[in-house]
Amino acid sequence: MKEGFRQSMAWLHTWSGLLVGWVLFLVFAAGTGAYFRDEITFWMTPELHRASREAVPQAQALDHAVAFLQQRGAHSPRWFITLPTQREPSVRMFWSGPPPPPTAPGEPRKRARFENAALDPASGETAGAPRATRGGEFIYRLHFDLHYLPTLWARWVVGFCAMFMLVAIASGIVTHKRIFKDFFTFRPKKGQRSWLDAHNATAVLALPYHLMITYTGLVTLMFMYMPWGPQLAYKDHGGTDAFFAEVFTAGGPRDTQAAGRPASLAPLAPMLAQASAHWGGAPAGRVVVSHPNDANATVSIARQEGRGLSSDQPSMLFDGVTGALLSTAGDAPKAAAETRGVLYGLHIARFSNPMLRALFFLSGLAGCLMVATGLLLWAVKERQKYAKVLKHGGRIGFGLRLVDGLNIGAIAGLPIAFGAYFWANRLLPVGIDGRAAAEINGFFIAWGAAALAGLARPTRRMWQVQLGLGALLFAAIPLLNALTTRSHLGVSLREGLWPVAGFDLVSLALGIGLGAAAWITGRPRHKARPAAAGAARAAEPTS
Repeated sequence: MKEGFRQSMAWLHTWSGLLVGWVLFLVFAAGTGAYFRDEITFWMTPELHRASREAVPQAQALDHAVAFLQQRGAHSPRWFITLPTQREPSVRMFWSGPPPPPTAPGEPRKRARFENAALDPASGETAGAPRATRGGEFIYRLHFDLHYLPTLWARWVVGFCAMFMLVAIASGIVTHKRIFKDFFTFRPKKGQRSWLDAHNATAVLALPYHLMITYTGLVTLMFMYMPWGPQLAYKDHGGTDAFFAEVFTAGGPRDTQAAGRPASLAPLAPMLAQASAHWGGAPAGRVVVSHPNDANATVSIARQEGRGLSSDQPSMLFDGVTGALLSTAGDAPKAAAETRGVLYGLHIARFSNPMLRALFFLSGLAGCLMVATGLLLWAVKERQKYAKVLKHGGRIGFGLRLVDGLNIGAIAGLPIAFGAYFWANRLLPVGIDGRAAAEINGFFIAWGAAALAGLARPTRRMWQVQLGLGALLFAAIPLLNALTTRSHLGVSLREGLWPVAGFDLVSLALGIGLGAAAWITGRPRHKARPAAAGAARAAEPTS
């Protein structure tokens, strides 16, 4: 290498980060929000805020759910029941309803649509008809499915970007020989030096997290990215389907067909008690009843998350008519499956308590700042090449203007999109058709408008406007919640609605942070000496 190993690593670090930086910023931002997807969903369904938060035995909550489903979904092929937790106080149920009738003779039979409901675990009453929303699930899936792209393509794109991220982290560690010393150094108002200090600080602050989250993100989809091992090993033994059946035996109900003979469903409370006792008193998290009220009915009970690092939870399968135990799964997973489960569990952090989850969230925000400052640092360095051109009234090149516009659209525009998503949840009429899709459309319309504005006018003023708009949208969320629901901060703090209060307070804090960034961006420039004027202008974030 002509320029030396460290210089080559610096080049690799720069381009591996820049080429995918805008996608990485989206992935980091959405993934960071996904740590609180349950709380986000709860905030976005205010009809459920009045559900009882007193401790209710799981058997009582499950009995209420079964009674409700017997009335509303007795002929459904499968019931999904999620039992209440501290993060989600209501009982959530999903079941497939009858397929809609054909609109014309000879038309193919349409697929049944899933229906859902939520119950107060204490009273068994429906906790209001929750508005249609994807809530935090949209944010969670956005960070690896990218919503509009076909799922397979999106996951390849995200995996490609994650691999570039891993290369950027490794090459960045090699490049910065004073990496830990520079962590304690920040020199404000120094142009390129200030951006480099900010990039170093946010990168080193959560460096173990950045390495972990990037590597484990690749592990979650490793069998899609590198399928050759299972394909070769199981070539003569049933293929990859046999591999997945052998390794991932836990979790799901048995794949059986309905017998077509009616039979009463056995009480689920004894099965729940047996499962909890088998797990040493650990509570159940999810119950799946297949073919209810049929002679071939089965009941699968999975342990509640949070009892270990692994994302894979043990489960027990019962005969739905007799209540007899049919099988257990996941109690002693094989080493390879356990390793994969732990790495996946580290990525999604479902095991974490509120304090640890908050640390994950802060580390994710540090990752967002790391990516953002890296993108801005490249633009600042590139702009210094145009110092003489700018001094004589010229313009920067198209490539740099494009990067400036993309930076504004991604970094300043994405908070506007998230803010618009939350505002749409409160302002759209509750009963309109396609309401959940309309909220998501609001997200992308707002983001697209911000991106187009940034590309059309990639200036310092545009940074200030978009950061200010994002600050206003987030800082006003507590007020919006107070005007549209009865669970404002005064109520949520007094009654212990911590997911609602936490969402409002974090939104306010993010709004203040974005407002501070807008204020700093809009501050008057300090007068520079004539000799340094061109370099000072070149060090601005945008032209």
